[in-house]
Parts: sequence; structure tokens; C-alpha cells
Amino acid sequence: MTTVPPSGAVPTAAARPASPRTRQTSEFMALSRAVQESGLLRRRHAYYWTRFLVLTALLGGTVYAFVVVGPSWWQLAVAALLALLLGQVMFLGHDAAHRQIFASGRWNDWASLVIANLYAGMSYGWWQHKHSRHHAKPNQVGADPDIETDVIVFHTQDLTRPRTGLTGWLTQRQGWLFFPLLLLEGVNLHVSGVKTIFGRGEVKRRPWEIAFVTLRIGGYLALVFWLLPFGMAVAFLGVQLGLFGLYMGAVFAPNHKGMPLVPPDARIDFLRRQVAASRNVRGGRLTDLAMGGLNYQIEHHLFPSMPSPNLVRLQPIVRDYCAAHGIPYTETTLGRSWGIVVRYLNGVGLAARDPFQCPLVAQYR
Repeated sequence: MTTVPPSGAVPTAAARPASPRTRQTSEFMALSRAVQESGLLRRRHAYYWTRFLVLTALLGGTVYAFVVVGPSWWQLAVAALLALLLGQVMFLGHDAAHRQIFASGRWNDWASLVIANLYAGMSYGWWQHKHSRHHAKPNQVGADPDIETDVIVFHTQDLTRPRTGLTGWLTQRQGWLFFPLLLLEGVNLHVSGVKTIFGRGEVKRRPWEIAFVTLRIGGYLALVFWLLPFGMAVAFLGVQLGLFGLYMGAVFAPNHKGMPLVPPDARIDFLRRQVAASRNVRGGRLTDLAMGGLNYQIEHHLFPSMPSPNLVRLQPIVRDYCAAHGIPYTETTLGRSWGIVVRYLNGVGLAARDPFQCPLVAQYR
């Protein structure tokens, strides 16, 4: 039997049809409840302490090898090993910055300062500010700092004039040049951090950041130039910083580059925004280790505080949930993801000849 409300009465909330925004919010809340009940958000202290101690031991062994090898061109192999280890260090710092390790925000902050600033010589404060903006609005034009136009043009919506001449020639081939340019990214990351902590902007725990970065970079350079001849020292630093930047870029680029762009004024619910702008990379345990768990980028963006070793168990839950709700879920291999990045950047570079007519950007609006 259906009860008709009196004339003029306002239907109850249960009687009203849910708005699209309400339904979309409810969809993520349902997924969030399922994840919380699964226990995957629990801290993994033993895992992270083990990882930290192993990396510390490996870094110590690398420094010992550096001293033992002495002034020899075999030091370039030591530099390559150091680049890979520092990449792993930054993955650990990334997890701490996302509050994945400890329940206490203070403990995570100090872990990030020690790992990023003291171990890797990078500014935690600079990275956290930039990365937080990226997580809030991934691939949104004007909001995500990871797609701001610089040497590389990730979109043409903020270009005021076509790129011509030598700049235009390079931009039209920027996809092919992207990975070689990453060899300079290691220097760029360090310089950006130093400029931030010595700049005028607000930096939390600035004295500690300055102390840790100065000790790390100053001590590192002093050791390298003390033990090695000048030319060999420069080569060592070039290999270490170049491979470090290439490693970081090769891991982070597949996560979002070439995925749909979000117009500046678009309003998209959290679940669809994070899934649509992210790409997972398939692989086994070796891929998980090499990418620090960031190959589960969709799951990481949905639950950024979840310990990274749990993301592999979360993936089937999220993938099935997206399939049930008709939400596109993108996943590919690492090699194919690199190919997508190269083709996408070449396409944007060609469109930069006329930023007012960009069919590639229009395709993702």
C-alpha cells in the first residue's frame, strides 16, 4: 500500500530521489567502508622498520665500497648502485610523507625529514607542498603542478603563443626527448628543494631542513671530491644524479601522463577524479619493488595513507568495484606505459605549434 503525503508536505529524505552527486559520494563511502573492514589500512611497522634498516645497511655498504674502490673508474658502477638505492630511499620517504608508516603525524614528519633531507639531500617541505596539490586535483589544468608548462609542454591550454624556432623544434619532439631530459631531473629536484628551504616562503621546521640538507649535500660533495680526482668526481656525480633523476621520472611518469586532462572549472567526484586520472602498471614482485608500490597508482590515490605493501591486496577490490559501477580502470605494462607517455607528449608538442587548435587536448575534455 502506498501512502500519499498530505498536500504541501515535504517528502522525507528517503522518499526523495538521490542526486547524482549524492550517489557518487555514497559510492566512494561504500568502497571506503569495505576497505576499512578489510583491515588493509592497519600500520605495517615491522615491514617499514625492516625496510629502513636494510636501506641504511645497503647505503653504508655502498659508502664503504666507494672508499675501498678509491680513485678508479669502477666508481661509476658504485654511482649507479647509489642512484638506485637513493630512489628506494625516496619511495620510503614518500610513504612517510603520506602518513603510511606511523599513526602519529609528528613521527611521520620526522621520518620524512630524516629519510628525504638527511639520507637523500632533498627537501621534504618542498616535495610535500607540491605533491599534496597533485593528489588533491590530479591532471587538472591550473591546479596540478605536475602538468605545469615548463621545458616540457603537458598541455597547450596555458600557452599564449605558439612555440617556434629551436624551442618549437624541440617541443615537437619532446616525447622522444623526455627520458633523456630526465637525466637532469636529479639536479632539478635538489636545486628546487634548496631554493625552497632558503627562500622566503613558509617552511615547516626550516632550521632542521636546512641543517639536514646542508649536512647531507656538503658532506657528500666533500667526500667525493676529497677521494676522487676532479674529473672522476664530476663523472661520478653526473652518473649518480643522472640515473637517480631518470629512475624517479621513469617511475612517476607512467602514473598520470597521457591520462585524461581535467578542465580548470570541472567538478568531478573524488572517486572518478582519482581513477580517471591515474594509470596502474602491471607486473610481479620485481615491478612492485622497482616502483616502490607506485605501480598501484589508482589505489594509492584513493587511499593515500594505506601502507604501500597492502596496495597489491587492495587492487582486486577497487578494480571489481569500478567494473560494477562502470568506472573506467586503466592498467597496462611498464613498457607500454612509457610508449603512451612518449606518443602523448609528441602529440602535445606538435599541437603547441598552434595552442588555440589542439585536437589532442580537446579529446580529453
